[in-house]
Amino acid sequence: MESTAQPLVTQVVFGGAHERGDRPALVDLGDGAVLSYRALASTVVGAAAGLVRRGARAGQVAGVLVDGVATQLTALHTVIAAGGVALPLRVADAAALLRWDARLLFTTQKLAPAAVEAADHSRVRQVVSFGPAVDTIEFGTLLTLEPVPLPRIRPTAGAVLLSEEDRLTHEAFLDGMDRLDDGVGLVGSDVVLVSWPPGPDAELALLASLAFSRGALVVARPGLASVELPGALDDFGVTVTALLDERECRVMRRVGERSI
Repeated sequence: MESTAQPLVTQVVFGGAHERGDRPALVDLGDGAVLSYRALASTVVGAAAGLVRRGARAGQVAGVLVDGVATQLTALHTVIAAGGVALPLRVADAAALLRWDARLLFTTQKLAPAAVEAADHSRVRQVVSFGPAVDTIEFGTLLTLEPVPLPRIRPTAGAVLLSEEDRLTHEAFLDGMDRLDDGVGLVGSDVVLVSWPPGPDAELALLASLAFSRGALVVARPGLASVELPGALDDFGVTVTALLDERECRVMRRVGERSI
């Protein structure tokens, strides 16, 4: 990618990934996925090159309709690395795909039938599935294609993620990471336990991206029950929690400190 005075999201989030090698980056307790820094970065960049090989263009919108944290983060960052604009979805919303003129849709085996139907009622040309599904391209196929250079991206050239609340540019995405870090100060030795569900907002992606940029470990357990919390804290040596309170508001704090 083109180097610029302003950093790009992919460069900031995964710039140190290969140096961190096989250190774990993400443990998704929902689907059992465990990804090292090297594996996550290689998958994101390799799949992004596969998208470009299959005709994806910079600035194109790609919907992301998945049911796991690891799959959502992988899909979002693959789209961003390819120069696209990620559109996380809560449901198979053909109207949203049409509104944003999406040409690509990521999904999972469980959600593939609904995703394909939504694609049929929109301008989506390709549905990419994590795992084999009818009328989709399997995500792993992207990694088998002959690699091509990723597009040169200008940090000020439009959005990288469309959330329910905002259109995030590279600069706004990185500012969002800094906002979450205010008062926490994540470092590489941190273990972050997050119960925020994958959805149409940007907060989970911003938090995980912040952690990856610092070399921390993210342990994801959407819907974590309060009775399960002590065990999770002990099992993983958690130092920072990102949970939902009784009002379903996101609360992030260091273990042993007040909520922020």
